[in-house]
Amino acid sequence: MHIEPVTALIGAEVIGADLENLSDADFAVIEQAYTDHQVLFFRDQPVLTPETHIAFAKRFGDLHYHPAAPRPEGHPEIFVIHAHKDSKFADGNGWHSDVSCDQEPPLGSCLQLHLLPPVGGDTLFASMYAAFETLSPTLQDFLAGMTATHESEHLYRGRYAERGVDDAGKVYPSAEHPLVRTHPNSGRQTLYVNPSFTTRINGLEAAESKALLDFLYTHQQRPEFQVRFRWTENAIAFWDNRCTQHFALWDYWPHERKGNRVTVKGERPFYRPSESVKSELRISQRND
Repeated sequence: MHIEPVTALIGAEVIGADLENLSDADFAVIEQAYTDHQVLFFRDQPVLTPETHIAFAKRFGDLHYHPAAPRPEGHPEIFVIHAHKDSKFADGNGWHSDVSCDQEPPLGSCLQLHLLPPVGGDTLFASMYAAFETLSPTLQDFLAGMTATHESEHLYRGRYAERGVDDAGKVYPSAEHPLVRTHPNSGRQTLYVNPSFTTRINGLEAAESKALLDFLYTHQQRPEFQVRFRWTENAIAFWDNRCTQHFALWDYWPHERKGNRVTVKGERPFYRPSESVKSELRISQRND
């Protein structure tokens, strides 16, 4: 087993991993690669049974249960990702960090796709380390210590009705989190706002909040910060929600895309001051 980076900033393929019979030594390599590369890709895998999929994810921590999606009987840890010609939406079709509205948002998400469209259906991942580190030190200092509100009512109310979920009377989560978040393993700072769940920056007037969030969203989505994963049958992507965002492209309608996701519970986000970091990545600010 070995690790092959996909880009200089984010993403690596784990070559030769046997997730059904993973030794402690190989797991230690994967765990370190996860910290180093933010999202890992595993190709040429067998179809993982729910038990094997759950067992692999649980090596990283306790599991997270989605607050809105239906839970398969017998395996409530599994979140079925499924879009087809009759779907009204496709999960993940917009930049986000999974369920950032929770008080303790997910550490990471591990998805295996079993059914792929003939073309399309790629997933984009973006490094929020790079997004923060390429801001000016002045803006880094301004953002540090601020908080933002993350909400989910606007996303989840009625979303899974077509899958049999009746959410009448349900209260969907919301939370306040640091706008700049410190990763507990790497110690690096990450920009922790996203256009799906974040609704405002606390302490600013509405117009100020919107203008700053719009700038940050545009900055976060720069292609220089991204890796694009083209799925193959039974491939697995395992991403760190604390320092990445992702966007699952719904460019394959009316074709079908389906798989299972298991999500690892995270800790309450925190900010710990550290020396400002300016990335070595050189990015022109001109509009050529």
